[in-house]
Amino acid sequence: MRILVTGGGGFIGAALCGALAARGDHVLAVDIGKSRNLAAVLEAHPDRASYRHGEVTEWAQLAQCFKEFAPDSVVHCAAIVGVTNSEAAPVATLRINVEGSLNVFNLARLFDLRRVVNLSSEEVYGHFEADRIDETHACRPVKLYGISKYTVEQLARDFSESHGLSIVNVRTCWVYGPGLPRPRIPKTLVDAAVAGTPLHLPSGADFRVDHTYIDDCVDGLIRILDAGALPHDTYNIASGEAVSLSEIVAAVKAAVPHADVTVTAGEYRHGGDLRAVRKGALDVTRARRDFGYVPRFDIRKGITAYVEAARKQTQGAQ
Repeated sequence: MRILVTGGGGFIGAALCGALAARGDHVLAVDIGKSRNLAAVLEAHPDRASYRHGEVTEWAQLAQCFKEFAPDSVVHCAAIVGVTNSEAAPVATLRINVEGSLNVFNLARLFDLRRVVNLSSEEVYGHFEADRIDETHACRPVKLYGISKYTVEQLARDFSESHGLSIVNVRTCWVYGPGLPRPRIPKTLVDAAVAGTPLHLPSGADFRVDHTYIDDCVDGLIRILDAGALPHDTYNIASGEAVSLSEIVAAVKAAVPHADVTVTAGEYRHGGDLRAVRKGALDVTRARRDFGYVPRFDIRKGITAYVEAARKQTQGAQ
């Protein structure tokens, strides 16, 4: 297949590009910059992975990418990501996340693409009303990031109905692993443990959320790309379990026994400032039933793999 990945320089986008190229697909990463993660992919797969500088809000740029590469499908990862980032740049968030998505959907329609996979977020749900929720849970996003993502989902449904497009929304949840650029949990804990520096989180010990290892997220995206007609337009791709921050600290200490990392009770705040809504686990039964998605990494296995990769990167830099 020929797959165009918007936001291909990002954490998930670059990992997806690498996995697609490794299995023999031709992939074009479109992004405003070539990240270290993407550069490694391009070096490893020069015949199957390529990069094009482009911004999803620039119609002519993006249209040229579609025209020249002639993709079969698109995975749309480009966005301003995260609650903190979107609150800091509300106008840019709406332009990039919503207007940029409109450009992608319109081009998919004009070039008659087989499928668009739209990367959404658990933030569309707002406050979780149960410890584990599925895709039928009400969507009441409370911050701009979730609002923008749910707006895009609704636009995708309208495009699918009006133009016969196959657009599948993927709700991910706190994806982590090697190459994660954002300084949030569990990256901050793993980095401190591997570096041998102390880190104390002042609150949030009991906060529970579904942490999804990057390999599982990529596997889910590829399974959707490969699937035939699907009975639903929305799927949770996650670990299926919600772990507390204290359990994550314990997992880091199990992987690095002498790690000096701790967390104190209290509510969790994004960036230490914005209060997080109640979260929990994402039920992945629908994805398991419709295209065989089964997460392979629980938090201990994921943290162990993350620590091993971080150690190798540290040793390679020395």
